[in-house]
Parts: sequence; structure tokens; C-alpha cells
Amino acid sequence: MPIIQSLLDTDFYKLMMGQLVFKLYADIPVKYAFKNRTKDIRLADIIDETELRRELDHVRTLRFNNSELHYLRGTNEYQERMFAEDYLMFLKNLQLPEYHLEIIDGNYKLEFSGHWAKAIYWEIPALAIVNELYFRGLMKNKSRFEKDHLRAEGIQRLSNKINLLHWCPNIIFTDFGTRRRFSRPWQDYVVRTMAQELPKQFIGTSNTALAMKYGLLPMGTSAHEMDMVAAAAAGKTDRGILRAHQRVLRNWWKQYGWDLSIALTDTFGTDFFFRDMTTEQAHSWKGLRQDSGDPIVFGEKAIAFYKKRGVDPRDKLLIFSDGLDIAAMMKISMHFAKRIKVTFGWGTNLTNDVGLKPLSLVIKIVEANGHPAVKLSDNLAKAIGDPAEVERYKRIFGYTQNYYEECKY
Repeated sequence: MPIIQSLLDTDFYKLMMGQLVFKLYADIPVKYAFKNRTKDIRLADIIDETELRRELDHVRTLRFNNSELHYLRGTNEYQERMFAEDYLMFLKNLQLPEYHLEIIDGNYKLEFSGHWAKAIYWEIPALAIVNELYFRGLMKNKSRFEKDHLRAEGIQRLSNKINLLHWCPNIIFTDFGTRRRFSRPWQDYVVRTMAQELPKQFIGTSNTALAMKYGLLPMGTSAHEMDMVAAAAAGKTDRGILRAHQRVLRNWWKQYGWDLSIALTDTFGTDFFFRDMTTEQAHSWKGLRQDSGDPIVFGEKAIAFYKKRGVDPRDKLLIFSDGLDIAAMMKISMHFAKRIKVTFGWGTNLTNDVGLKPLSLVIKIVEANGHPAVKLSDNLAKAIGDPAEVERYKRIFGYTQNYYEECKY
């Protein structure tokens, strides 16, 4: 069976971002590029190129079917109609654009170019494919007993997580693990099990297909690429780049309002974000998502930010989503108890903890409208972009961070 069997097998935020892109930025030409941040692994030595092409080609044959579009019409948990009919008709006819694949020094160069309205949907399925093919490659020569043992190890680790979480009922979390899952069946098993065993703590999944299958809440808001493309598209002037972030905030609020008003803070550095977000936005937006840097430092900055603008932090929500495990979630939850609301987007350690070392793989925007795209992050190990442009963006956004930590996932 192909790894990706539905275009709904993606993060929900891709669909929400996709609608805004469809309405405002549809024809902007972009390029996404794959990057293996696990530097000691030569993927082309483990993943067969023919298999990779077969899986990628299959994704290009997929279309949203009527049942899937009907499901999206009904995702009205947040507002009367989340997805407009013209956008759903666009999805009905969507075919993902062609890809470029080659092997360079034992690793894959994989790129996706095209109009943003179509290319945006490649990131999640492509990452899921590479991850699953990698682990299939590791398993290829193992005996049936060894494979059974690995599954048993995964189940035991999942059981340990569930037992610990029963003792921490204040930890509320969502599955964010599609892009780096061990396999599609394993994520399915994890999500189903968490929903059954921890119904008051496990509040949903970012995987739209699994949300549909199990009647769960599809979760997610936006990602770094919204800011990255908006800035790159305005890349001729420093002022245009600087103002792009606020333009994205305004457009997002106009489209989705309070219910989906979780802002991702670190694209150009969280310190800049707190300077740029207005007092009115601090009051009106529901909360913030942390995806890089020290989570405790971030949370303290967020509390100080809200207090400075006359907002009671206890009315706001922080979503932590950077390389989480049980220990990190317990530490964060205890630190901010009764000071600000906290929840977690739990990714790789939830859906790829079976006893084999996970990879740190990303697919990011590298070009938009003919200009290089940049992400600064609160962790310089996660920075994306041409070095000269990264330095330019640092100057534009007043970026002074020096935090560097190797990417765990």
C-alpha cells in the first residue's frame, strides 16, 4: 500500500494556511527544499531512489474526494463556515506540482516549485514518506521476531507515557507528529490509543485524516512559511520585509478571528514579535505558540509582555511544540501553573518513539517571488536561508539572539 493514501493525511494548518494563500497569495512562485539535519545519516544509502519516486509520484495522482470535501465543509467547530466553497472547489481539482529529486553525496536533494497555492501541500506528505521509507530501510533485513520486538518496545513506551500522564491530569496535549512519524499505521495506533486512554487530556490531532477517522478535533493554526513568504515577496526593501509580519497578523485575524488566533512567535525572533504585536492584538488574540529556544525563557517573556500591555496572563494560552517529551511537558506545566494557560503540541517523541533514533528532517520555503526566504528562529540551529540574507534579516528585525542547540528532532 502507498504510504500516503489521502491528501487529508496532512497537518490541518496546511489547509487553513492554504485557504488564506488561495485568497491572497495564490500566484506567488515559491520553492520548498528538503533538508536532513541529522548530519551523520546518508539517506540515499538507506532509501531506494526508485521507491522514493514511486511514493512521490503516487501523491501526485491523489485528489480530494467528495467525502473528504464534505468533512471539511463540516469542520465548523471554530466558526460558522471555516472553509469557503470556492476554496473547496479549488481543492477538488488540486494536483500537486512536479518535484525535483537527485542524489548528492549520499543525500537527497528534493525540491518543490510552483505557485504557492499548490506547492504548499507538499511539505507534510513528502516528510512522512521520507521518514517511513527510512525506517522501512532499517527494518528490511530484520527478522520477524526483531520486528515484533520493535513493535512491543513501541507499545511499552507508549504505555509508560500513558501511565505518567494519568498522574499529571493538568497536561493537555495534541498530536503534532505526522511529519516525522515512524509510519502511518503507527501514528494511527498512537492517536487511537491516546483518544481511548486519555480522553480528557488528549484533545485532538493535527492529522486531518485521523481527525476525520476517529471523530477528533483537527488542530492547528499557522506555520513559519506565512511570515517567510510575505517577507520574501516584499524583499526589495528592508521596510517591506519589516512590515510583512504585521500584515500577516492582520490578514489572519480578518480571515479567522479569535477562534484561530494563536500566533507563532519565532520566525524572525520572539523579541521582535513582542515589539511588533500591538496592545490591541495582545488583548484580542487567544495566545501564542513556542517552537524554538528555551521554553521557560519564552513563557516568562510572554507573561511579562501581557502584563506590560494590561492583559491578565491567566486569560491567555501558550502552546509549546518544540521537541517535547514527558519530562519537558511536566517541567513546563509545573513552572507556569496558575500563571498562564498551557497546552502542548507533541510531535516526534509521541509518534516515533519505538526504540530507533528519529531523524531531524524539514522541508522549508527557500524562495518566494524570486527572493530568498529566511527564518531566524529563537534557536540558530533552526535558522533557514542564505547566510547573507540571514544577516540582513537579523539587522532588519533587530535580532540579537545567540542561543544555539542542536535540533533533537
